[in-house]
Amino acid sequence: MKTATKPAAEPSESPGNQAPDFNHAVRPPFSRERFVLWIALAAIAGLTVLSARQIDFDLRALGGGFDDVANLLERMLPPELDNPPRVGELLVETLMMALLGTVLATIISIPLAFLAASNTTPHPAVQHAARMVITMCRAIPDLVFAVLFVRALGIGVLPGILALGLHSVGMMAKLFADAIEQIDEGPRDAVRATGAGRLTELVSAVLPQVMPAWIGTFIYRVDINLRTSVVLGFVGAGGIGFALQDALRGLMYQSAMGIILVILLIIAAMEYLAVGLRRTLLDPASDGAAAPAIPGPSVRPPWTKGRTIRALCAAATLAAVVVSLIHLGIDPLAPIKQFTDLVTVFGRLLPPSAEGLEGALLKAVGETLAIGLVATASGAALAIPFGVLAARNVSPSGFIYHSARAVILAVRAIPELILAVIFVAAIGLGPMAGAMALGVGTIGFLGKLVADSVEEISGGPLEAVRAAGGGWWDVLFAAVIPQALPQLTGHWLYMLDVNIRTSTVLGIVGAGGIGFLLMESVRTLNFDVAGSIILIIFFIVFAIERLSAWISRLFR
Repeated sequence: MKTATKPAAEPSESPGNQAPDFNHAVRPPFSRERFVLWIALAAIAGLTVLSARQIDFDLRALGGGFDDVANLLERMLPPELDNPPRVGELLVETLMMALLGTVLATIISIPLAFLAASNTTPHPAVQHAARMVITMCRAIPDLVFAVLFVRALGIGVLPGILALGLHSVGMMAKLFADAIEQIDEGPRDAVRATGAGRLTELVSAVLPQVMPAWIGTFIYRVDINLRTSVVLGFVGAGGIGFALQDALRGLMYQSAMGIILVILLIIAAMEYLAVGLRRTLLDPASDGAAAPAIPGPSVRPPWTKGRTIRALCAAATLAAVVVSLIHLGIDPLAPIKQFTDLVTVFGRLLPPSAEGLEGALLKAVGETLAIGLVATASGAALAIPFGVLAARNVSPSGFIYHSARAVILAVRAIPELILAVIFVAAIGLGPMAGAMALGVGTIGFLGKLVADSVEEISGGPLEAVRAAGGGWWDVLFAAVIPQALPQLTGHWLYMLDVNIRTSTVLGIVGAGGIGFLLMESVRTLNFDVAGSIILIIFFIVFAIERLSAWISRLFR
């Protein structure tokens, strides 16, 4: 990376043993890439200011809403659980939904990723088609998927699992394909030279390289789907969200708070479990002391500690899938048996039409974009500092590191829909409540991405700045930010993509944006209007994805 290599080299280039000139030694060089990034950031800042004005975003409005929030919290305390066995059963149901939805997404994503990756696709036309399918899965909100599946299959966990699975394809297939495109081509050339077929080439040379990234993505997506499955219960797609909706509708606020605390605890526990699993399964040291390969006509990988652990986890996952299917009473062939009903419901989205709603639709689209921009910008203002402090290689102390990680974890544990309910109670219905809810959620999501990216930067420039006498702030601005800026920009754009899509979900509680029109069109069976809205969301997501890819190519 151009901005990272120069600072690391300059201290050693100073003549003799004289201490280097710190002011010149660590200054990152000017480059076309850095110029483009700063121009893009300036444009985003300007658009964010205009967006804030459009939705009347004013933090002072929160001051007048604190009394309303306090009254709401007072009615929710002390928390109660009216029926612990039922809540426990719904909680288990939610965990199983998250697992089965992620497994379904993985099954679909693997072949789709090979078709979408530029180095494994059979033809560029196939690659573009696969990428379009992936983007469409990401563009349709999981809540809309759930509503449509409930219409076709009835109330229950199966619509929730299918909704989680199809929407997760949008993320998992994309990350799977990105991992394939980043492999070392040497092993593929070696396998190809033996005369092996294409399938053998992919299995023997590609899969072993991408498997660590795929495992990390799978674990991360289970974590995300656990949060999402809470929301799906609001539309009858199973899980503990169904009980939460009943409590809120019945004004049983103490019971609602009890359920919310249970949700927060299980999500926090899942976060810690996911971190432990990633460290255990992806630890390179566990494969370090590898036994010699078994000789024979084909070379079989040795059974190292890491491979053994991964095999046991795979077996445990398979067993959990079987137990979940049996416990939930799911017929895996049900979607095939009711395929006609599915085609009928989803077919109503076509042809899209917004006749008579053009003005309202245009206003709602602008409002959604404004919510996404303001939420992402305001959330990033705290997410980036917390993310830097939560990076082990940069954080000033162990206490600050663990504190920052705890804040990120606590925020990530609160579903955006619950945050939206709180902000609607504080400042009323409208886009500002949605922007505030998504902004707080951005702190947890983007903060984690920033921390992980900073931990992966090269340590050479950091040591060079320290050796030149630089303090913590000098290390941050001269070595950390120049290296991490492209990744931070990509994460910011991805967060904007996520927030725009999530804002469609928050419309269900009156938090503004196009989501209200989308949910109302589905509820009132105006599927052609819903199809138009989904198409608009698709183009927005596709444009952001292309912009992110263009910025990434600048630094290759």
